[in-house]
Amino acid sequence: MHVDEWLQTIPSVWVYVLVGAVIGLESLGIPLPGEIVLVSAALLSSRGVVDPLVVGLCASGGAIVGDSIGYLIGRKGGRALFDRLGRRFPKHFGPAHIARAEHMFNRHGMWAVFFGRFIALLRILAGPLAGALHMPYWRFLVANVLGGVAWAGGTTAGVYYLGVVADKWLKGFSWVGLVVAVLVGIGTTLWLKRKAAKAASEEETVPETVSAS
Repeated sequence: MHVDEWLQTIPSVWVYVLVGAVIGLESLGIPLPGEIVLVSAALLSSRGVVDPLVVGLCASGGAIVGDSIGYLIGRKGGRALFDRLGRRFPKHFGPAHIARAEHMFNRHGMWAVFFGRFIALLRILAGPLAGALHMPYWRFLVANVLGGVAWAGGTTAGVYYLGVVADKWLKGFSWVGLVVAVLVGIGTTLWLKRKAAKAASEEETVPETVSAS
């Protein structure tokens, strides 16, 4: 059963709670599929199952609160926290991941917090890492609020309107149009994944070069 099919089986109020909770826990530093839950809830809103405005508000609130708690945990736990997390979750908090994220923070500052909301790795690390690096909280909070609202609100709105348009479009075309749309979607997704992988590999080389020198 897909996530959106599962969400349809529970009351709408619990969909809102689930969206806020999962995204909040992910932002706190726990590796959970926050983006998948948000996209699935936004798709449900395009079908009238839940309210898109409430979904966006819950997602934004979860992102902001979770990141803030993660910041406080990172501030208190420091680097030792990431050593423990690295042993428990090596796929998400391994030395290479931490080095890459730290490089981006040192290089971009507040922008790393803002744009980190749109990147899976930094979405988990942003709060705790900002706290561990002793970023001033007011700077973190500004970037955290703006990034959380932009990511959660933008994703919800985009998926909602895409779902509404797709539903109307598919009703007016034959199965041939559907096949063409699927092929275009797959091709676009593969192209974006290649671009993202190339960008990530270029980022990885920078910390390795710095540490080698």
